[in-house]
Amino acid sequence: MPLIARFHSLLLSLLLVLAAALLPARSARAQGQRQVVQFSGIIATGDSLLGVPGAAVFVPKAGRGTSTNAYGYFSIPVLAGDSIVIRSLGYRNQYVVIPPDYPRQSYSVIVQLKEDATVLPEVRIFPYVTEKDFKRAFLALKLPQERGTATAENLNEQIMRRIFMNAPVTSMANYRQTMQMQQLDQQRKYGTAPNPYSNNPLLNPFSWLQLINQIKNGDFKKKDE
Repeated sequence: MPLIARFHSLLLSLLLVLAAALLPARSARAQGQRQVVQFSGIIATGDSLLGVPGAAVFVPKAGRGTSTNAYGYFSIPVLAGDSIVIRSLGYRNQYVVIPPDYPRQSYSVIVQLKEDATVLPEVRIFPYVTEKDFKRAFLALKLPQERGTATAENLNEQIMRRIFMNAPVTSMANYRQTMQMQQLDQQRKYGTAPNPYSNNPLLNPFSWLQLINQIKNGDFKKKDE
């Protein structure tokens, strides 16, 4: 029994020594690994803070990235210590560095891009080899006379008047006529516009009353005399 107890104590000691030897190695390996961080944010313009759609969010070391949505939002997993490049056409590149000792699992930013106006050099295209040949051909150019050409015939007064008289009514004219007719109907409804009853004296009772009064007063007889 004493031998067995001594063997068990010796085995327990060896296990404790082995565990103590492996623990620093595992902790050192864990310290060497970088933490995964969820990198997200909004890419906006610097003057109006509007989201920039389609902006590239790229990690050069990892060789991967993503792009912003229609509202300028993005989200991508990165490692602590990574350097992220943000690119968009017409804007300057922006860089965001995740701290190596960043303790949290998420990192959010709002990146304001600045416009990068690039002025391209002037390019002149001529159908001739040199500018001298172009000037020579331009000076030797003979323009057609106005008389007898199709342009002069199209500007004839009679033809233009015929086109004016036969041209269909435009959309604006139709709209103006429709609005005038609606206004006239509205005025007739309220009795403020002329209508067939007021224009025709035979259908107007006030005209009949006036005629009867004129007959009673003898206006027509006086006129005959």
